[in-house]
Amino acid sequence: MKFNTLVIHGGIDGDKHTGAVTVPIYQTSTYKQPAPGEHTGYEYSRTGNPTRVALEQLVADLEKGHAGFAFGSGMAAISSVLMMFDSGDHFIFSDDLYGGTRRVVDKVFSKLGFNYSFVDTSSTEAIEKAINENTKAIYIETPTNPLMKLTDIKAVASVAKINDLLTIVDNTFMTPYLQRPIELGADIVLHSATKYLGGHSDLVAGVVVVNSEELAQRLHFIQNSVGAILGPQDSWLLIKGIKTLALRMERHCENARKVVEFLQKQSWVRNIYYPGLLMGDNANLKEQMSDFGGMISFDVESQEIMDKIFNNLKTFTLAESLGGVESLISVPALMTHASVPKEVRAQLGITDTLIRASVGVEDIEDILKDLTI
Repeated sequence: MKFNTLVIHGGIDGDKHTGAVTVPIYQTSTYKQPAPGEHTGYEYSRTGNPTRVALEQLVADLEKGHAGFAFGSGMAAISSVLMMFDSGDHFIFSDDLYGGTRRVVDKVFSKLGFNYSFVDTSSTEAIEKAINENTKAIYIETPTNPLMKLTDIKAVASVAKINDLLTIVDNTFMTPYLQRPIELGADIVLHSATKYLGGHSDLVAGVVVVNSEELAQRLHFIQNSVGAILGPQDSWLLIKGIKTLALRMERHCENARKVVEFLQKQSWVRNIYYPGLLMGDNANLKEQMSDFGGMISFDVESQEIMDKIFNNLKTFTLAESLGGVESLISVPALMTHASVPKEVRAQLGITDTLIRASVGVEDIEDILKDLTI
């Protein structure tokens, strides 16, 4: 199936028992067993639920992976993936990383004996220098949040395989519509499904797709043991959201390009961070994504300019999160990345006047009016 068909008919399509064209919501905690210790595929909804399984098969199909897993949030997905490793293991992370990911690594997993290095993963040489005898995985965001730095997934996966490491990719910004890391050599792909996969700002969820049965068994054991599952109602909502993913992403990309064109003409804009402007001549980066997504960050010249923008908003909503049909705008230093130490933000280039925009699917004229000051 082509992708635009797969989002609608992938995974488990409808209900074979009744002919319903949508997967039912199996709102149940447990299942009748024919005999002690025997079951017909389901025994307890923490271990498996038919609505969640339908979602998990769908995301595995979209990412071209072996198996999918649905979690109660993006952070639950990330944390569960990290729990697959052991105390003393070393990880390499992209330096410009979502604040919540950096926080859970710095404040939670460090206490459990995990070692880590934050590296500019756009440089393969920097990654190679950071590898030591205890390194087990390379974890990348591409594009990164919020500065949209790009990493060559194929090159990183090649370095990882040579050194017997796993490659983990946060694909939230791109979605499988624009970028499929497993096809480029990654072992594990994860998403905050709250964002583009859900697409309507009406749920909180995370998904993970792995490329092998061995990784599937390890992750299922963790998920079942700690109970980091997505409920059937939200699983159904997420399936519903994914059905329009292709249509939405086309409009997100189209509108974002027009916003970038507008921002390039504004004297009060100091820097624009957008994948379409950051690729340069790197052929692999041009191959790994089919378009540039709906996320833009831009640095303005003063607090006064920033205040004017926020006082002018009618279509954009000032809020955390991203990837919904509505345009959202935020200040990373005060919101999504406030937990990142100020000196680290300064080192990375996350200034107090950096604005992150999730460009929605509204009429482009209304979107641009908000940015006309």
